[in-house]
Amino acid sequence: MADTPPDRLSLNPRSPHFDADTLRRGVGIRFKGRERTDVEEYSISEGWIRVQAGKTMDRHGQPLTIKLTGEVEPYFVDAKASADESEAEEAGEAVGDVEAEAAGEA
Repeated sequence: MADTPPDRLSLNPRSPHFDADTLRRGVGIRFKGRERTDVEEYSISEGWIRVQAGKTMDRHGQPLTIKLTGEVEPYFVDAKASADESEAEEAGEAVGDVEAEAAGEA
């Protein structure tokens, strides 16, 4: 799999931009510098996301969505988690080294 999320992705199985494998991997969205967890669909090249408009449903039982425009930055959640874990491990090793040195000096 690629390390970058697709240009356009949708949560709706009826959409031609739906990709179950990518969604299973986990995609996070940063929109205008903020983490968003309520995104139904996004497009990087066009610079928009679709979010549900409250609990309102259309006549087919699908949620009504609104399109918000701005800077869209998708990322894979597992890639971010592994990067955070590696940073934490490196920080933990550094703390452990300092503690070992302090114990040796005492």
